[in-house]
Parts: sequence; C-alpha cells; structure tokens
Amino acid sequence: MSRIEPRTLKGFRDLLPGPMIAREALVDCARGVFRSYGFLPIDTPALEYEEILTGKGGEESDKQLYRFEDAGGRKVALRFDLTVPLARFVAQHSSELGMPFKRYHIAPVWRGENTQRGRYREFVQCDFDTIGTESVVSDVETVLVIHDLLRALGFERHAIRINDRRWLARLLEVNGMSSRQGEVLRLIDKLEKAGHQAVAREIEALGYSAGSVQQLLTTLSDGTMQGFWVNGVSEQIAAVLDGALAAGVPEGRVRFDASIARGLDYYTGIVFETRLDDLPDIGSVCSGGRYDDLASLYTKERLPGVGASLGLDRLLAAMEELGMVEKRASTAPVFLPYFEESRLADYLRLAAGLRAAGIGVELYPEARKLGAQLKYADRRGFAKALVIGEQEWAAGRGQVKDLAAGTTREAPLWNASGAPHPELLARLRGSADVSPS
Repeated sequence: MSRIEPRTLKGFRDLLPGPMIAREALVDCARGVFRSYGFLPIDTPALEYEEILTGKGGEESDKQLYRFEDAGGRKVALRFDLTVPLARFVAQHSSELGMPFKRYHIAPVWRGENTQRGRYREFVQCDFDTIGTESVVSDVETVLVIHDLLRALGFERHAIRINDRRWLARLLEVNGMSSRQGEVLRLIDKLEKAGHQAVAREIEALGYSAGSVQQLLTTLSDGTMQGFWVNGVSEQIAAVLDGALAAGVPEGRVRFDASIARGLDYYTGIVFETRLDDLPDIGSVCSGGRYDDLASLYTKERLPGVGASLGLDRLLAAMEELGMVEKRASTAPVFLPYFEESRLADYLRLAAGLRAAGIGVELYPEARKLGAQLKYADRRGFAKALVIGEQEWAAGRGQVKDLAAGTTREAPLWNASGAPHPELLARLRGSADVSPS
C-alpha cells in the first residue's frame, strides 16, 4: 500500500503544543474579561443553512463561503463569522434568553480568502455582543471591553478608532454614490492598507468621476465630519468618547477616525477598529460595530445589537513578533524525573500529592538516566524539576532545581501526616515563605 503524503490545505495549519498553550492563555484571558462585564457563553453549529449566511456580509463574504450540498440534499455552508449566526440564534431563542442579552462566543470560522501574515482560511474568533438595546451604554461598554482585554494581555500602546456608518452613508449620498454604497465602503475600508491613489482608482472604476472621488477621499482624510452631522451621530460619537474617559480610559486611546468603514454590509451605526502602536501594519486586532437590523432578517421582533470580535490569530502573531509569548511546551510547571525503578510507587504517590495541593506535575514515564530526562525537561520549558534518587528517598529530602536560573535547593518531602511538606510546596511554587506549618 502506498503511503499518503502528510500535508495540510493552503490557508489551514496544525498547531503544535507551544503555540496552542499561548492560544489557550489568550482565550482564558479573554473569557475572564468578558465574564467580568456579565457576558454569557453560547455556542452555535459550524454549519448553517446556506440562506442563513448568504447576503449578510456582502458580495465578498458570499464569495468566500465554503458551501456544499449535504447527504440529505440540503444547501449548507460553514459560518464565515460569529455575528450572523448570533442574529439567527437570538431570533430563534429570544423568548428564552430575555433582553437585553449579553453573549460571548469563542469558536472557529472559515473564509476562502487569500492568506497573508496573521490571516488564515480557518481561524478562531472571540466575539462579545449585546443584543436587544440601542443604548449608548452598550456602545461605550464595547470600547471598555476592548481596552480592558488588550491591557490584560499586556498592551498599553494601542488606539481604538471609531466612526459611524450613518455619517458615511450621508457622505456617499452627498457625493452621489449611494447606489453602490456597499462596494464603496469596502474600498474605503482598504484606505490604510492600499493607500489613497489605489482606492481612488478602484472607486473610479465603479463609474464615478475623478472629481467626486477626490472630494470624497479629501473629506475622509480631513476627518472633521463638518457639515455631515445627521440623526444625532455627533452626539453618539461624543457620548462614546466621553463615556470611555469617564470609565478611566486614557485620553487619546479612543479617537474618531473618518476612514473607518468596516467592510461587512450589516453594520448600521458606530464601528470600531483597534490598532497596535508598536505594530500598526499588522492591521486591526479587534473590530466590530452596531448592527441594528441584522436580526430583522429572521424575526419581526426588534433586536438591535452591538459588539466586537478579537482577531485571535492576528493578535497572537503580533504578540510573537513583539516577544510577548513565553516559549514553552509544557502545561505542568514541575517535572519529576523517574530514575529509581524500584521506587515507582513513591514517585506516583508524591506526584499525586503535589497535584492534590494544586501543583501540576509531569512524571517521566521511563526509568532512564537523569541527564537525558533533564534535557527533555529543558526542551519542554519546565520551570522546576524535583530530583529524587535512592539517596534522597532514604533521607526524605528532594532537590528542587530551578531550570531557568540553574539553582538547586533541598526541601523535605513529607510532613508528619504523610502529605507533601509545606516547605517543598513553597519551593516548587517559588514562594519566599518556606516556614513549616
């Protein structure tokens, strides 16, 4: 039988233990911030009926859908984001959920788009949304969650930029571009990446004059929105900026940016993008906005919403590039070498006692030379190793090795009741308090 070459599809990837540990740490951090604001976890299927997903994010999103006919003849598609499934979800379950409803959802999505740095065809989104209210409080809170999340991850130099799609719609109307609003907005969203001239050429290619295009882009670059305040947009943006300041966000961290458009069609009001000051070219690491009409496609009930999505893979790529990710491939902090074969029961008993005390331990599975086992521990990035040979077992004392610092300290193994000694626990935890109890 011929062997099959092991390979992955373009735009997809395997995650080795090191990157996966970093990813889980980021997800745990995000989950903690979401819960601190009262957001609740949900989950939805990876597959939806095709009609649920098509026509919601725009023509480009429809092109990127992975879609097919299943064994039952149903037309289905893989979700391209978590917001459209949320709209279906709340329309279907609103009576059980109660409004307003605050949710977070951390799950993979799929888009058949061109791959680039920090962007893949399968990636995980970390979304949080508030459904069932048009209050500016929810808009402000979205900004606060983004700020708190990035700060919890160690970023202090970032900018949350906001705009309003209602102002952009008015601007396009004045410039005679309302008939192709979605296409123009998607091109405006490329301004920072593609540049003024490239975007101007693409908008002109839609059939608009060079003069009207230049007027549009000049207004966007001016950024004052003078003469275009409509439907309380100015008050809405001012309330978000003032609310962020009132909650303690540093001045200038949240700012108005007329060029922020967000490419998806379902946005109806305020929109957000977040850039890292130390790595601006990686793109937005947390984006979103208000979508007050999306759920109306599935229900007559009025279910406005606002939220944002953390670009987990892109943010991890940024953290790696900035040296913010600890390089290790172990989840337990303590490594326990096994090299006295006759003492297996003692090793197992001690490892179990340490875990019961809240200290993760990996026991090596084979009785091999200590040097070989310590090389394994170093390669995996363990913080500590607890070395116990026959002499140490007989004396009731183990050697706690700090593998990073290269130091060794002794500690008693057991207390009077036969549990791991408090001094040993303190040494393994790195605590300065090693007094027995």
